[in-house]
Amino acid sequence: QVQLVESGGGLVQPGGSLRLSCAPSGTIFYIYNMDWYRQAPGKQRELVATITSLGSTNYADSVKGRFTISRDNAKRTVYLQMNSLKPEETAVYFCHRQDGYWGQGTQVTVSS
Repeated sequence: QVQLVESGGGLVQPGGSLRLSCAPSGTIFYIYNMDWYRQAPGKQRELVATITSLGSTNYADSVKGRFTISRDNAKRTVYLQMNSLKPEETAVYFCHRQDGYWGQGTQVTVSS
């Protein structure tokens, strides 16, 4: 059973930054494309960012220029650096491995 363990969420003021981490279990990591999703209360889960096994990235228009997805294959970890956070980005953020596995989610709250 594959487990994806997220960390790094928390409370941050508007305009602040957070870095999320996701470390899937298992020894093979580098071959998988990875995503970050988020789900705000009462809303559908939405794709935030994707990184392929080769390191190509793609972002939702709403986060371009502020969020950065990256991966460290040696540490078997994917990251989401989030800058200039907005209150409307308060959500549970989920790590996703593209063969179908999800993390449990980490809460990000943007509030003064």
